[in-house]
Amino acid sequence: MDAPTAESGSRAPLPDRAGLNAALLADEDALVAELIDAARLDGEARRRISGLATRLVEAARAGRRSQGGIDSFLAEYGLSSEEGVLLLCLAEALLRIPDAATADKLIAGTIGSGDWTRHLGHSESVLVNASTWGLMLTGHLLDWGADRSGDVGARFQRLVARSGEPVIRQAVRHAMRILGKQFVLGETIESAMDNAAADLRAGYRFSFDMLGEGARTAVDAARYAERYIHAASVIAARAGEPDLRTWETLHARSGLSVKLSALHPRYAASRELQLRDELLPRLRELAVTMREAWLPLTVDAEEAERLDLSLSLLEPLFKDPALSGWNGLGLAVQAYSKRASPLIAWLARVAETTGRRIPVRLVKGAYWDSEIKWAQEAGLSGYPVFTRKVNTDVAYLAAVRALLARPDCFYPQFATHNAHTIAAVAEQAGEAPYEFQRLHGMGQAVYAEVTAALRKPVRIYAPVGGHRELLAYLVRRLLENGANTSFVHRLADDEAPIPAIIADPVERAARFRRRPIRLFPFRRSCSRLSGGTVWACRCGTGRHVRLCFKRSATPWGAARRRRPSSRAARSNAAR
Repeated sequence: MDAPTAESGSRAPLPDRAGLNAALLADEDALVAELIDAARLDGEARRRISGLATRLVEAARAGRRSQGGIDSFLAEYGLSSEEGVLLLCLAEALLRIPDAATADKLIAGTIGSGDWTRHLGHSESVLVNASTWGLMLTGHLLDWGADRSGDVGARFQRLVARSGEPVIRQAVRHAMRILGKQFVLGETIESAMDNAAADLRAGYRFSFDMLGEGARTAVDAARYAERYIHAASVIAARAGEPDLRTWETLHARSGLSVKLSALHPRYAASRELQLRDELLPRLRELAVTMREAWLPLTVDAEEAERLDLSLSLLEPLFKDPALSGWNGLGLAVQAYSKRASPLIAWLARVAETTGRRIPVRLVKGAYWDSEIKWAQEAGLSGYPVFTRKVNTDVAYLAAVRALLARPDCFYPQFATHNAHTIAAVAEQAGEAPYEFQRLHGMGQAVYAEVTAALRKPVRIYAPVGGHRELLAYLVRRLLENGANTSFVHRLADDEAPIPAIIADPVERAARFRRRPIRLFPFRRSCSRLSGGTVWACRCGTGRHVRLCFKRSATPWGAARRRRPSSRAARSNAAR
């Protein structure tokens, strides 16, 4: 296989990122039309993909009962059910409630209002039925306290309810921990490695995320940085010294995933100079540690407004001589971002310049609700992400072709639970080196068939951390996979027809006459900057749109702006 001719650690200037920022709010109609052309395959290839995807779904449904896990829970308590929404709201709200009294009232109002009995026995999963029994019991206990009749028995029941509320509170929190354990591999890296032992023996690889969900203080950031350094040493000790330090042995080993917002409490574009002085040395220390241990390191994707900042911090590492000869430094690319294709093209130029082969984890994206809300609050003329899920699926397939077209620049890592996407990757990749990735606790049934039939390597993205750290991650997973349009949700629904589940998104997107969804009417006249409208960035890079808006928008214009609820936005977007 051809390799880049430049040496790692090259001092040549890296390519400019202006094209990236120009695509931030690109016209969705025009962009999707280009992506459809880039992703479309011929009829014979589509038939082979459909056949393989059908086999994957059938095998996954047949093996779901033996695999168990969270898929069945999401099918029973999806966001299309009232109880599913209640659970999501409860999990998210408990994260922010510091006092017991308020937590008791929230639990009483939330659990007590759900009809949990109707879910009992619907699923064959032990996890689902055990959870339902617990929720039924909690709901009945807290309902007793609402009875204000003069009956002596009712007063006794109220006494039991009052005395039992702290117990109920702890029980609900414990239930959230049980649910979280379906997504989180362990509270410490040592326990996570112990729990991963069976999968490691079966040939799976891991990427451990230490659940640094945004440091709030310098103490938080220092603690998260220490966790990552410690995790690297533990993984290296368990894996041992590789026989040969080659590209193949590097990516056959488990590694780490890191969020840069976990390494500094002020991770914002306005603090770029400060971050270069304070965050970059931490990131470099971790990268050097991973290079010495011969382990891969992936920088996770975050919100769209942080992309340019993340790239500016990665650039010095791509050129760092201390990291030469190590092609383990990679990053995640979000397909729902309108900048995904330009980002891949920019990374290819970086690889050519530095002589690196960059691992790229291709994901669909987990911050869609936040991105839509942020764009609405800022009054932008468009959205940084696609407004239809099918457009994201098309963008993912176009990105697959772009990554596979440059094996000299990329090591592709396809993170997906979607059977059609898996089949499309297998069809196009052939024998090229790549790997699939799945989330811990999800997709076991699908990937059991992938490893058996396709014999391709699979890496498991495995969060590691305690209860407080996992809740933010848990909410994102429930939002991402609990919607009734998600593949995971439909796979667990035996009544969902297979042809609908594995339909080609390229052909579906091509049938839409009007592709983007306007979630609310933009009002260009409501706020202005000194140099133009609110969505024009003064510096011309597109990085500081939000900052410019906050500093220069007229307060009366911002106050008049319509701000629909995020629930309405999700409904209108047909996620």
